[in-house]
Amino acid sequence: MPSDRYPTTSEIREVGPRDGLQDEQPIPVEARIRLIDALSATGLRAIEVGSFIRPDLVPAMAGTDRVLAGITRAPGVRYRALAPNMRGAELALQAGVDELELVVSVSDAHNRGNLNMSTDASVDQIGRIVAVASEGVVPVEVIVATAFGCVYQGTIPTADVVALARRLRDLGVATLSFADTIGSASPPMVSALIDALEDAGWQADQLALHFHNTRGAGPANIVVAAQRGVRRFDASIGGLGGCNFSPGATGNVATEDVVHLLDSLGATTGVDLDALIGVARDVETLIGRPLPGCLLRSSPWTGRPLLPDGP
Repeated sequence: MPSDRYPTTSEIREVGPRDGLQDEQPIPVEARIRLIDALSATGLRAIEVGSFIRPDLVPAMAGTDRVLAGITRAPGVRYRALAPNMRGAELALQAGVDELELVVSVSDAHNRGNLNMSTDASVDQIGRIVAVASEGVVPVEVIVATAFGCVYQGTIPTADVVALARRLRDLGVATLSFADTIGSASPPMVSALIDALEDAGWQADQLALHFHNTRGAGPANIVVAAQRGVRRFDASIGGLGGCNFSPGATGNVATEDVVHLLDSLGATTGVDLDALIGVARDVETLIGRPLPGCLLRSSPWTGRPLLPDGP
C-alpha cells in the first residue's frame, strides 16, 4: 500500500552512453570513453556503457568492447552493457562487464521488431545466457520492455507483465527492471504494477524502473514509485535517447532532473548535481543539439566543461 515515506537513499543507473546514444549519429569511441569517465566522476554508481549488438543494426554502438577497454574504472562504479542474444552476451563477458543486461518485451510484436524473435524464444535464450554468465559470477539483469504499453499492441495487461517476471525469476535472473518503453505510463499504472509484483512476492526495493518522458509523466511516475519504496531508477544524461524500435518514443527521464527530484524527497542519490549538469551541457555540444532536460534550461551552472577535448 502507498506510504508517506520515501527511501533514505536511491540509486540512479545512468543509461545515456547506451540507451541515449544508440539513436544518435555515431560518435568516436574516444568521445564515448571521455563521456563515461566524466559520468564516473559525478558519484553515479551504475553506468550502462553500451551494447554488444551488430554494428550494421545500431552503428552508434560499434566498438563497445574498445570503450570498456579504454575507460578508467572508478572504484565503486558498476559498468554494465546490454546484449541482445547469446553472441552479444559472450562478447560482453569477454570484454569484462561488471553486469550483463538482457531485454525481453511483454509485447510479442515489439519483441519480434526489437530482437527478431518471439517473447517465448527470448525467454528460452535468457535461460541459456544466465547459465553462462553464472559461471563467471557476472550478475544478469533483465529489462522487461513494454511493461506499460506498446506502439503495436497498445495497453499491456499487468497480469501479463507479472507472468513474464515470474518466468524470468524461475530462470535465476538476479534483478528485473520494468521499462516504460514508449512513455505511456501514469502514476496509477505504476502503483498497480507495484501492487501486483508485491502480491507475487517481490519487495518494492528489489525492483528497478525505467521511465521515458514522452507524455511528461516521468517525474510523477518516479515520485509515486519512490513513495512505494522503489530505490533504483534508470535515467539518461540530459534526457537523451528513445527506442529505435518504438516509433515516436522520445527520450528517457533526464538524469540531472531525477537526481534533483529524488534528493528533494530525501531519497538521496550521492550524485554531484553541478558536475552532472556540466556533463549534460557537454553532451549537447557533443551531439550538436539541445537536450530536453529541465535543469539544462533553468540552471545557472557556469563550471568548466568536463569533456574538454571535444568530440
